[in-house]
Amino acid sequence: MRVAIAVLIVLAATSRADAPRWLTLPMPPPMPEADSHGTVAVDGAEIYYAIFGKGAPVILLHGGLGNSDHWSNQVPALADHFEVIAIDSRGQGRSTRTRAPITYEKMANDVLAVMDKLEIPRASLVGWSDGGEIALKIAISHPDRVDHLFVFGTNYDANGSKPRGSQRSATFAAYAAKSRADYIRLSKTPRQFDELVDWLLPVWRNPMGFTKDQLRTIQAPTLVGDGDHDEVIVLAQVQEMAQLIPHAKLVVLKDTSHFALWQDPADFNQALLDFLGS
Repeated sequence: MRVAIAVLIVLAATSRADAPRWLTLPMPPPMPEADSHGTVAVDGAEIYYAIFGKGAPVILLHGGLGNSDHWSNQVPALADHFEVIAIDSRGQGRSTRTRAPITYEKMANDVLAVMDKLEIPRASLVGWSDGGEIALKIAISHPDRVDHLFVFGTNYDANGSKPRGSQRSATFAAYAAKSRADYIRLSKTPRQFDELVDWLLPVWRNPMGFTKDQLRTIQAPTLVGDGDHDEVIVLAQVQEMAQLIPHAKLVVLKDTSHFALWQDPADFNQALLDFLGS
């Protein structure tokens, strides 16, 4: 019954032709076939990755409850120029988890383990939402591993989050429904989606965050971005983060929300390609 309800929610959110773009959630297309894929064992979990294209390495880190297939609008554009490594964060998508509490630091260590397995000393990091938190953690704690840093729809402390009630929008309901359906399709524990949500809730409700001084230490060329109608992130803090990180640039995509990479993939991809190619 939950899956059927989820599908109805997705259809409702994506079929409103009269709605502003930022109130809709176009579903991303199927992910292209990977050139190769595998897993890395890290602290009791198996972390999944897939590789596309050749060139300088670019690592894609998805949003909370999601999976690496959520980058399917971006992978074809990037793979023409770069070696793209798309990772499923711990417990999400095809990656497994343990019962131990989760932190962004642990997920950042998972990314570093994948880099070590693939013998990638340094890569560009592209993080959306939770993936942006992971990317920031690596850029601050392991600056020698980061070439370029792109974070989208990400805040740096709890003051950058809008009241929780604002998250109950049609777009977030549709995203949660898709994430549930994806989890059932991809996960080795398809019946544990609700447990996954409970496992991740403490990270979202009590994020460790970053200090302004920590952001000022980031060395990698950085692009900070968001949609101008983000449902959960305070745009003013994203703008502030672009000022705190040395030499960082800012991009705000018009008429989009937290899900700009699905709502406006053309402009999102162009901003990303221009930045990574700079």
